[in-house]
Amino acid sequence: MDDLEDLYREIILDHYKHPRNQGVLDDPDAIREEGFNPLCGDEIKLSILVKGDRLADIRVDGHGCSISRSSASLMSEAVKGKDLAEVDRIIERFKAMVVGGEGAAEGLDSLRTLGELAALQGVVKFPVRVKCATLPWNSLQNALATARARGGE
Repeated sequence: MDDLEDLYREIILDHYKHPRNQGVLDDPDAIREEGFNPLCGDEIKLSILVKGDRLADIRVDGHGCSISRSSASLMSEAVKGKDLAEVDRIIERFKAMVVGGEGAAEGLDSLRTLGELAALQGVVKFPVRVKCATLPWNSLQNALATARARGGE
């Protein structure tokens, strides 16, 4: 188990130090969403580009702790290029995994489908950090709601 925890720790630190999909989309059709955690000051600026039923591109900017920044980086890699229904499923599985409680078993059963996102499963042990891990995911859900409203769904 120590090897697995070490691997997860390495994944989190790598995404914190070298965040993927960093920046802001310049496309005028991009949807921007900001998230803020008043408890710790984490702030995320998310921009997404939806084309048809696909999340064509995503960029993340902002500042925060290692958990929120690595969660945003991991999220961007997990959802970029996916169809929106799949993005919704990934969001549900991830949140069930880190929030625990009802639906957690399904989230844990889905670890093999979550790939590197499983590195954040240990957050469930630290309730104060759950908001850090879910901040980018909640921002993505809000951005997707805006995209769907624009698309008339």
